[in-house]
Amino acid sequence: MYGGAFDPPHNAHVALAKAAVEQLGLDALHVIPTGHAWHKTQKLTLGFHRLEMAESAFSSIPKVVVDQREVLRTGPTYSLDTLRELQAENPDAQLYLVMGADQAAALPTWSHFDEISKLAIICVAERSNTTGNISYISTLNSLNCRAVHLELPIMPESATDVRDLVLHQKPVNHLLPPAVAAYIEAHGLYH
Repeated sequence: MYGGAFDPPHNAHVALAKAAVEQLGLDALHVIPTGHAWHKTQKLTLGFHRLEMAESAFSSIPKVVVDQREVLRTGPTYSLDTLRELQAENPDAQLYLVMGADQAAALPTWSHFDEISKLAIICVAERSNTTGNISYISTLNSLNCRAVHLELPIMPESATDVRDLVLHQKPVNHLLPPAVAAYIEAHGLYH
């Protein structure tokens, strides 16, 4: 499972999905745009837009399934609920939860993080040089998590940066898959 706002999905998101599929030897990677993100302060772009952009961004990666369950779920969405559903649908599967180092460091703030770590192996990739800034390794160790590090080149892209660049009418094509850039332009998102 690789969840997130994907508002919008950018090149680092795509690289992380590819790395997870290849390095973990996954049968499937469910890319799951979040529904009602109880922990986010900013309002997310409508779910159907984020789903469409995710389909465009991840469609070329074998074994990736863009999963709409959290966007369709009413009320706040929690990773634990989604992991439980995935385990029920695939009772013999080993679940993996793919995330960036920033999210791994924040795991103690997640609802029922202790149960999450029992259900899934936490797979972490750093998207930029965060040595000394984010101590996710000590966080995972203190939580007694099963964890795997994913190798990923340094990629400083962030969805916040993309939205800000679009708002200020600056180029973003170098940060996004071409189909996502075209979708943002066609639908006037982030203006």
